Amino acid sequence: MNHLQRRWASVSEGSAALFLIQVFATLGFAVLQSTLVLYATRRLGFSSGQAALMMGLFGAFNYGLHLFGGYLGGRYLSNRSLFVGGMLLQVLGCGAIAGGSLDGLYWGLALFLTGSGLNVTCINMMLTQRFEPEDERREGAFLWNYAGMNVGFFVGFTVAGHYQLDERYGALFWFATLGNAMAIVLALVFWRALADRDTPLSRRHGAAFWGRFALGIAVLAGLVPLLAWLLRQPGDTAIGMKLFCAVVGVALLVMTLRHPVPAERRRMAAYLVLTLGSLVFWSLYQMAPNGLQLFAVGNVWMNVWGVPVAPQWVQNINTVVIVIGGPWLAALFGRWRARGWPVDIPMQFAASLVLMGLGFLALPLGIQLADPATGRSDFFWLFLSYVLQSVGELLISPVGYAMIGRLAPRQYQGVMMGSWMLVTGLASLFAGDFSGVVSQPVEGAALATNAAYAQLFTELAVGSLVTGAAMWLLRPWLRRLIDSRND
Repeated sequence: MNHLQRRWASVSEGSAALFLIQVFATLGFAVLQSTLVLYATRRLGFSSGQAALMMGLFGAFNYGLHLFGGYLGGRYLSNRSLFVGGMLLQVLGCGAIAGGSLDGLYWGLALFLTGSGLNVTCINMMLTQRFEPEDERREGAFLWNYAGMNVGFFVGFTVAGHYQLDERYGALFWFATLGNAMAIVLALVFWRALADRDTPLSRRHGAAFWGRFALGIAVLAGLVPLLAWLLRQPGDTAIGMKLFCAVVGVALLVMTLRHPVPAERRRMAAYLVLTLGSLVFWSLYQMAPNGLQLFAVGNVWMNVWGVPVAPQWVQNINTVVIVIGGPWLAALFGRWRARGWPVDIPMQFAASLVLMGLGFLALPLGIQLADPATGRSDFFWLFLSYVLQSVGELLISPVGYAMIGRLAPRQYQGVMMGSWMLVTGLASLFAGDFSGVVSQPVEGAALATNAAYAQLFTELAVGSLVTGAAMWLLRPWLRRLIDSRND
């Protein structure tokens, strides 16, 4: 018991609660992410191209709003208040989609994306605030929290696949509604432990505090109809969002160049370079619930030892690797660093890009060895691709979140955390573009599209491998930037 008490005392207050909350907060997103393309094509009559574009916007709004959430959280609403408000919108959104109508889809997505877009940065900011800047427990806490997220993904994907086999979408979306509601309950139970620490809002009192609070609530309410309108014109919205991301990138560059503290400026420069590398990784990774899912349904033998495999279950390959690998990798890195072995951020980024490239190279190899009669690839090649991509994700994603606390000046942490997630939103738009390259015919899908898929996957793999090699060559320079000390 004394050992358990010592272990519990070593955990920063609130981080264990955030692990539990993360599990339930992820359920609704897991259901929608893994099911939206199939629901849109099979139930609402979308073409594969329309569904790919909608899925691209789903990711773009979800991750793009993280930037705005990073600004709102701690300034106009506390991070814990914004998180709970966002989860409430997700509950309402899943309930609207469960109705089964096209209008319900647009309004439900608008509600859900407003909530998920604004509150994910909050949970990461609540976690990073539990640690001092040089606290080495930070990376381990983010790896554990990332594992908790993927427990939620595992449950969400598994349940989604179960209902997908019979296409019982209404029941599936009600399940997502209940899961998100449970996250709200847990946040309220651990309310005190999740309090903000040293944010602009925490230093306000009285009328100044409540004025900011009211403005934050107004923003939540106003974003919903705006998103519902934008989702109804997906082509123009996608172009506008890409332009917005370009503007944010320029603003970050200017902010970095003008930052007055030399050591912090150099670390911010390292952040920008690593962010560009991550854009390549996430553009390929975001194809999993989009083009790769359509490829799996039409071009892969979705049967293992005689058991039918639902499309959503394939994504559980990712969750199993993350849940098992996250804590193990945290412990492994700790042992390596204790022995003086260099395990740093640039190395992990380079390795993740190489693994992503190898994962995509597995797919054209499977196509080359496909059954000549049906054109369908063996499930093993899809499995291998997801395993390699997942290990790459484990190297880049939780480390990317954790590095914000190290590279970002305190006054920019929320904005830079949101910008890091905005990259994933831009990547989702690119993934939608890649996914729409290959049309998916109803009959003879594999034989008709294998050549185009093989060419696409090979080109994407080469791009990832080249970027990974460039990141490896830049390691010494990036290390010097990251290790800069204040003058």
